[in-house]
Amino acid sequence: MIVAEGFPPGVQDFDFQSLVPPLGQAITKITLLAWLAAAIIIVFFLVAYRKPKLVPTKSQWLAESIYGFIRDGVSREVIGAKDGLRFAPYLATLFLFIIVMNVFGIVPFIQISPNSHIAFPAFLAIVTYVMFLYLGIRKHGFFGYIKHTLILPGVPWPMHLLLVPIEFVQNFLTRPVTLAVRLFANMFAGHLLLLVFTLGGVALMNAQTLWFRPLSVVSWAMAIIMTFFELIVAALQAYVFVVLTASYVQSSLAEDH
Repeated sequence: MIVAEGFPPGVQDFDFQSLVPPLGQAITKITLLAWLAAAIIIVFFLVAYRKPKLVPTKSQWLAESIYGFIRDGVSREVIGAKDGLRFAPYLATLFLFIIVMNVFGIVPFIQISPNSHIAFPAFLAIVTYVMFLYLGIRKHGFFGYIKHTLILPGVPWPMHLLLVPIEFVQNFLTRPVTLAVRLFANMFAGHLLLLVFTLGGVALMNAQTLWFRPLSVVSWAMAIIMTFFELIVAALQAYVFVVLTASYVQSSLAEDH
């Protein structure tokens, strides 16, 4: 049987060589895509607001709609009307950055999301982690924030022997890990699924057993279906990441546990 090159897909598909060997892994296809995502967002807003009008153009309307969606649907709803507005620019930027990088996974000739490498989701999760810790400590003080986070009001003191370790793990260890792994795992798995169905179709087409070849159409059809599914996942994961970030900020700024 003649098997498609690189089939079955595996972790080797995520091992990108340096584009500038003297710089090591500093510049690869993945890092360039991250810079490209940032550039696309910056250029889009510069063009959209180059000449703002009372009756918005299509690009201005789209930019305002995206920002308004995050401002009203996430910042105000989750963080609150009082503090939410000041975090809306960051959350909107985070949402767009993640969704653009996610969509790269289904763009022809790119077909890889930087978020399918754990380094990028981990960095974004660390930024969120540092931010909500800083906000909580600034508002409550260091020891006040620890008490605010770990001590549940109205709970009998013996129960704290059980609840304090659970709250510590949940708030200081689990949050950044799950935030990063959720985004990474979805993008990683989606990329592998697309590779399986696409390269699987090539392998079936090249099979020596003739009755295998019609199955290649089914495999490619599944690749197309999974591409549309990945588009939904790309948007959903960006939204989930931003909503969780907003909820962590809200918990740091809240007066009560």
